[in-house]
Amino acid sequence: MSAVNDTKFNSVVFLLSGIPGQENIHLWIAIPFCLMYVTSIVGNSVILFIVKTDPSLHEPMYIFLSMLAITDLGLSIATIPTILGIYLFNSRGISLNACFAQMFFVHSLSKMESSVLLLMAFDRFIAICNPLRYASILTPPRIAKMGLVAVLRSVAVILPLPILLKRFQYCRDNVLSHSYCLHQDVMKAACSDISVNSIYGLFVKVITVGLDSFLIFLSYVMIVKTVLSVASHTESLRALNTCVSHLCAVLLFYISDIGLALIHRFGNNSSHMLQIILGYVYLLVPPLMNPIVYSVKSKHLRERIIRVFVT
Repeated sequence: MSAVNDTKFNSVVFLLSGIPGQENIHLWIAIPFCLMYVTSIVGNSVILFIVKTDPSLHEPMYIFLSMLAITDLGLSIATIPTILGIYLFNSRGISLNACFAQMFFVHSLSKMESSVLLLMAFDRFIAICNPLRYASILTPPRIAKMGLVAVLRSVAVILPLPILLKRFQYCRDNVLSHSYCLHQDVMKAACSDISVNSIYGLFVKVITVGLDSFLIFLSYVMIVKTVLSVASHTESLRALNTCVSHLCAVLLFYISDIGLALIHRFGNNSSHMLQIILGYVYLLVPPLMNPIVYSVKSKHLRERIIRVFVT
């Protein structure tokens, strides 16, 4: 009986969704997706190369930026096979194990990005509020430990999700809402009681994205308080200008992440197209925009990039 159940489990196939009603122009839709993937992969790879090869950029801010670039690369690579597979080859099917694997990487890398954004906020907080101790606090060994904790936390909180989903039987319509596998999407296809998954998923969201965004908000409250106490208006603007890139990255990530989570959890009557658009924004826009924003706003990094490509 167990062998029959295992066979039935392994034969389950989910069908991923593109943009409903636009199947006849999928090849045209694939063009902007390909451009976005190429831009994000090249942009983040260039940042990693520049930071690694230029000793003058071996500073905490740029090390954290490298961590962000690595997570963005991971998110892009994790979703390329299914998103481009749908729009280029109309390949919608994905096995249960492959779906669980993609779901694990998407969610764990997303939580890792949240952690890195928090570390970058801490970096800005120390740089502005306690500049004399900046180098002694953010030492390379300490940065490495912070990065390791971010990775371990992300893996630890996400690993139970596919394990919990594997207990279920899937006898409902296995058509998913997105072009990739998300936990909140997959669990709705189960014909079992999903209350444990729903509660645990909410718990994970609160202790990762919720806690991180709250701590980032507190760090910026302290930063603004410190900046306003600076006598010189020019110095205040210069200090705040160093935070603009990070603020853009925070807004790009958290608005789409929280918005998508709210729609899946509470927006049963919301537009399906809104879910699809937010799903693409959530995974494609931050990896695309982060290297662009940081390259434009960071004069030091911009000069190094120009020097590599021009000379």
